[in-house]
Amino acid sequence: MPQTVLLAEDDRAIRNALERALTLEGYRVTAVADGVEALAQAHRTPPDVLVLDVMMPGIDGLQVCRVLRAEGDRTPILMLTALVETADRIAGLDAGADDYVVKPFDVEEVFARLRALLRRTANGAVALDAPERAPLPARHLEAAGMRMDPQARRAWRGERELELTRTEFELLELLVRNEGIVLDHSTIYDRIWGYDFGPGSKNLAVYVGYLRRKLDEPGAPQLIHTVRGVGYVLRED
Repeated sequence: MPQTVLLAEDDRAIRNALERALTLEGYRVTAVADGVEALAQAHRTPPDVLVLDVMMPGIDGLQVCRVLRAEGDRTPILMLTALVETADRIAGLDAGADDYVVKPFDVEEVFARLRALLRRTANGAVALDAPERAPLPARHLEAAGMRMDPQARRAWRGERELELTRTEFELLELLVRNEGIVLDHSTIYDRIWGYDFGPGSKNLAVYVGYLRRKLDEPGAPQLIHTVRGVGYVLRED
């Protein structure tokens, strides 16, 4: 069966073009023009993935995302946005989106991000295990004052439980499993998104920045460190 996409985009030209492209790519697409229709359709026939424009009249893409997440709907969501500021992108992640594409976009990038989201939904994130490291407990992962339960998708720093989106959780899990090991950008992109978006992409930096905001505590050591020109490492200094 072809995978189903619910596309919500108020710009008719973009909506029609993307609907045609996704259909030719083999998806079964339902295209709607606003957030009200998107919510109604998502409730009526839940799709495999949603593609939501951020700026729509009435109920915008962020509100659609918040409503679905509040209902416990974990369907992967890709946001389309013309907003290029980091704060705007963070707002989408905070609403519960899994990824975003900035307009104007290359349709091949949309395809790549959808494939990555659907792979993660089907198979779960595959973490990069450190070589020659003692096995961790079967259920809980612990590192640098962090504790994670991958099966329940819960995470704590000390006694404080963290509210994480799907992508944030998977990124943190990858870093926790590789405590003290510097993971380069390409490795992280491959493990989390299944696709390296190239040196010009700020996607990873945005997610790391937002994850730091949720992890960091006043007076406590920073846990995620940037290694310039290489990547990121989790350690408690």
